Amino acid sequence: MLIKMWLKPEEILLKNALKLWVAEKGNEYFVLQRRRGYGEGGGGLTGLLVGTLDTMMDSTSKVAPFRILHQTPDSQIYWSIACGGTKEEINQHWEWLEKNIMRTLSVFDSSDDITSFVQGKIRGLIAEEGKVSGVQEDDPEKFREALLRFEKWFDLPQKEKLVTYYSCSYWRGRVPCQGWLYLSTNFLSFYSYLLGSEVKLVVSWNEIWRLEKTSNVILTESIHVLANGEDHYFSMFLHLSETFLIMEQLADYSIKRLFDKETFQEEPSLSDPLQITKRGLETNARNEQFRAFFRLPKEENLLEVYESFLWVPFSHFNTLGKICLSESYLCFASQDGSQCHVIIPMREVIGVEKPDRSSRALTVCVRGKRALRFSEVRDFERLGNAIRRRCGMTASPQHSTSTEGIRGECQNLINHFEDNPEEVAMMVGQKESSKTVSNEALMTVFHPQDAENLDPKMLKEKMKEQSWNIHFSEYGRGTSMFCTKKTRDLIVRGVPEALRGELWMLFSGAVNDMAVNPGYYSEIVDKSLGTSTLATDEIERDLHRSLPEHPAFQSDTGISALRRVLTAYAYRNPKIGYCQAMNILTSVLLLYAKEEEAFWLLVAVCERMLPDYFNRRIIGALVDQAVFEELIRMHLTQLTEHMTDLTFFSSVSLSWFLTLFISVLPIESAVNVVDCFFYDGIKAILQLGLAVLDYNMEGLISSHDDAEAVTILSKFFDNVTNKDSPLPQTVQQNSVGNNDKASSLSKVDISDLIKEAYEKYGDMKSEEVERMRKRNKLYVIQTLEDTTKQNVLRVVSQEVKFSASQLDNLYALFKRQHFLSCYWTMNSPVLLHHDPSLAYLEQYQLGFHQFRVLFSLLEPWSLCSGNDALFLWAFRLLDENQDGLVNFKEFCCALDILYSGTFTNKLKFLFKLHQPPAFTGSPFHSKGQSLPHFIPMTDDLSHLSRLTESDLPEDGVIRKSPERGKGKVDLQAYLKQWQDEILKKEESIKDLPRINQAQFIQFSKTLYNLFHGDPEEESLYRAVARVTSLLLRMEEVGRRLQEPTSPTQAAPERALLNREAYSTLERSSDTPCTTITLEAGSIPQEVEWSFAFEQILASLLNEPVLVRFFERPVDIQARLDHAKGAQLKAKTNK
Repeated sequence: MLIKMWLKPEEILLKNALKLWVAEKGNEYFVLQRRRGYGEGGGGLTGLLVGTLDTMMDSTSKVAPFRILHQTPDSQIYWSIACGGTKEEINQHWEWLEKNIMRTLSVFDSSDDITSFVQGKIRGLIAEEGKVSGVQEDDPEKFREALLRFEKWFDLPQKEKLVTYYSCSYWRGRVPCQGWLYLSTNFLSFYSYLLGSEVKLVVSWNEIWRLEKTSNVILTESIHVLANGEDHYFSMFLHLSETFLIMEQLADYSIKRLFDKETFQEEPSLSDPLQITKRGLETNARNEQFRAFFRLPKEENLLEVYESFLWVPFSHFNTLGKICLSESYLCFASQDGSQCHVIIPMREVIGVEKPDRSSRALTVCVRGKRALRFSEVRDFERLGNAIRRRCGMTASPQHSTSTEGIRGECQNLINHFEDNPEEVAMMVGQKESSKTVSNEALMTVFHPQDAENLDPKMLKEKMKEQSWNIHFSEYGRGTSMFCTKKTRDLIVRGVPEALRGELWMLFSGAVNDMAVNPGYYSEIVDKSLGTSTLATDEIERDLHRSLPEHPAFQSDTGISALRRVLTAYAYRNPKIGYCQAMNILTSVLLLYAKEEEAFWLLVAVCERMLPDYFNRRIIGALVDQAVFEELIRMHLTQLTEHMTDLTFFSSVSLSWFLTLFISVLPIESAVNVVDCFFYDGIKAILQLGLAVLDYNMEGLISSHDDAEAVTILSKFFDNVTNKDSPLPQTVQQNSVGNNDKASSLSKVDISDLIKEAYEKYGDMKSEEVERMRKRNKLYVIQTLEDTTKQNVLRVVSQEVKFSASQLDNLYALFKRQHFLSCYWTMNSPVLLHHDPSLAYLEQYQLGFHQFRVLFSLLEPWSLCSGNDALFLWAFRLLDENQDGLVNFKEFCCALDILYSGTFTNKLKFLFKLHQPPAFTGSPFHSKGQSLPHFIPMTDDLSHLSRLTESDLPEDGVIRKSPERGKGKVDLQAYLKQWQDEILKKEESIKDLPRINQAQFIQFSKTLYNLFHGDPEEESLYRAVARVTSLLLRMEEVGRRLQEPTSPTQAAPERALLNREAYSTLERSSDTPCTTITLEAGSIPQEVEWSFAFEQILASLLNEPVLVRFFERPVDIQARLDHAKGAQLKAKTNK
């Protein structure tokens, strides 16, 4: 039975939703609702429907009939905060709210503050109830029962890790099926059994295109999953937001691990796919959000959270917010996240004082004669001890002082604040940066400011500097500076040239990266310079294309600094290496920051602020393009009505995102955009993009085609100016495309454009942008995957006779088999040898174990069990470049021969299986030897002498191709391989080498194995026996004709050989599934004999039963359907 409870505040989607609730009572901030179908009236047809659905649910997922929502007068958003099973229970909550909360809310000025206060209070109540009750959240016994049901219903491999499960409804059309949703590491599964009807659904996370929360007329709240072209809706969750968070984390984890081939050594909770837990996923999501908000290094994790008030000296009041503590940082964010936040590195803390136990307050003293006072901290003693402990670990000796000295300094600061609240001492600058190659920003070298220059622009620049100095005196300077709305206002107006580098470092978080890695840049510069890789070649090619008009990059000073930064970063992060647009961005960074600072700014941009932007597929940029399209539909409806296809804006705006508008705006205007980007992240670029389209709305609507629209935007950017820029004309790039038409257009000042962007679209929250990013990432990646598939199928379809649908099914099976090798391990050979820079045909490949499983499911003949050696020979034959991997084209061409090839081609394939490099005559698959440790031998053993035991891969396949992804790629080798494929002609049967004794015996045995279980099995065996006997007699006759008649002793030996070989083949025909007993060494070595392919072909053509067997059509679609169902089980039974 449901009991009354406070709920973790969750946003309720009421737009377009069926009214399933009736308001019982309400006031300005809260509303109490009753679910239709309960209490008086029943609710008519709607109430009957709701009551029926609720009855179908089990007791753990029933929706409570009463609830309380929080709302504010000027907002359409509702938050659920409480629920109850009876009217009496819910009234108790209502009375408590009226008595304890209503009076307090009147003191707040904004609705955001009210909502944040209510949410914080409710979460505090929940935390208190949890401590009192001591109830364990996850019941181990129930989880074990769910695990047994999961294993029984879905028959997935035993390694598959169940993460969590939920009761919910799955909608098939307009009919809900009540059942259980199981979320495991690699699959989303649902099971329902009601009135004799069973519903079972299994979807791989890597097959999902869309995952989103939605609402419509029938479903109030639901989770929408789009996979394999089918829509799936799940609803009626007890905790929908929690469920969605776990699903989102699992989908994102799958994408990173399987498509991007990322590893998670730095995330212990995700490092092993066999140990993924719900708590680990929730912790990872919380850490990601924490690092993104405060721009912290990826090593930082959120350890503790405290609700408290922070005394803000410049505003003379306490602001309510959250203290977030990590290993190396103490962070605070006020209620809405934008009013005030501060980041305090532990290395800057010199002491912690507790002046007033009654107010549960503590004061943190930092370098620069500053102190931060936190009050109403519930566990203030625990927080103080945690800070002291971390400061003791991170503080350097020169910062450590005696306890009495710390206490005295802290007390003096507290007294100073109390006596002079309007004054705050200015914080000292950062400690001297580590030694770099160049210690000056290029703008300082090539455009030093003239202190005596008093022209209007320079005077305005001095006024900006003075405004920032006042800001520093009030809010602090350096890593512990308060960031507020006033800070953003100054950013929007433009940062002074002299402060730009310092503020970029601060707002991006790069200042912390550099502080904790002294000497790192100089070290990797020394290591990277002089190396020759594909990345360094591309860097050299683009060096002189980076801001070529600027004097700094017309000299060796600027070019050398740019080379060092880009080469050092490519060395640090070989996964990215170098990507076009990085040179343009780095050039601007070098203008305003020192060389080492520019390097760490580039690190912050590539690895934190613009994730996945700078790689071969620019996935991050494409994701933000999709977000931009979504925002256009939301905010520029007039434009979307005129241009229904918004892909044009995606293509034209790609350079805006990749270069932060640097490539389309004059440099003196673009740096103002970069200012906003480092403060607000990608949100600033999205806002400005909307403002640009809005400004040109009339022209874009009247344009007749895309070319005209591009011209309109290009002319607009050419006329964007910065009237306040103090840079000389030799540096400025005003009106790049200046002509009569361009000059006739009105000029637009960049400050006005940015201000307009913030006024119109500044209410967009960073959290919402991140949610949109996650929602669109799945779709973007799957679209790229689909494009790759179409390219592969287009190439392969020209080589094979499979239909388009059959090829599509084969690709799906091949790709899934590739993923199966990565599902339950992070160290599979396929994953370790993945290189996303290779051509699309090489993106998905199979190692031997994966090839064996899939080939055994799809080959047209029923081979005897225990024939792994035959699969190994087929694998070697298809692996033409001997890299230990087979791609989709090679795999399909082999199957095409077996299904659609002529009798001659099929026989030729089998013939080549028994010759090098496929068959080497080495012992294979003896009883005491397992195949994974079998190392194939080749005639050329020279390369083995260079390999140690540790160099051998897990699957035993020695790769001869150059190691990919490291060092300089041998482009000539790849071009030669490509040319050889183009010039490859049809292989003639006369080109095939002759087959020797051991090879022929094994070839005959393989033929016997092919016929096992066939209706004409006996006839086929006898036909093969006749063929082999005929071939042996033909060989004997040929030898007699060639040899002199005098020797008489050779005849009996040859007769003996014929009898032994024939008897061996006869024994094989009696027991076709056993390994042959006659080894090549038992045949008299004095007599060497062999057969040409033409001889074997002619002999087999004389046997109609053999010809019928090989030309008999096989239903490929039936084999494909069988493989779909058996693929996972085949992996299990490996």
